[in-house]
Amino acid sequence: MADEELKVGDKAPAFSLKNTEGKTIKLSDFKGKKLVLYFYPKDMTPGCTKEACGFRDDYAQLKRRGVEIVGVSADDQALHQKFTEAYSLPFTLLSDADHSMMEKYGAWGEKNMYGKKIMGVLRSTFVIDEQGRVAHIFRKVKTDTHSQDVLKVIDQM
Repeated sequence: MADEELKVGDKAPAFSLKNTEGKTIKLSDFKGKKLVLYFYPKDMTPGCTKEACGFRDDYAQLKRRGVEIVGVSADDQALHQKFTEAYSLPFTLLSDADHSMMEKYGAWGEKNMYGKKIMGVLRSTFVIDEQGRVAHIFRKVKTDTHSQDVLKVIDQM
């Protein structure tokens, strides 16, 4: 977990991770664009699939607003590729196997899983503005409506 929790207005932490094709993607690649950076626990699971498909279904609306979408989990590139193909996901997925990026964003930490405390991905989303600053943070995500919730925030920016 980051020493200090990320807040709206903070500079978004830099990152450099591989996408499904093995290409390195960096925060600086999105300079001048709005970025929806969402952290999710696991490819091919019901909640994560619902969330990803919501972004897929609203992708054209988000693009029209100048928004890029990037999903991040600890899954490897091969599983990301399967997930992307199985659900026709039109956006980038990044692999953060060592959780270093998740930790910078406060998206890795202790959670309760069936009554047991475990370390894992804390489902969260960060809207980053064109200047690379955090414009909005979703810490409690409803997978069914998340992409619509994000669209509402984008429209208020």
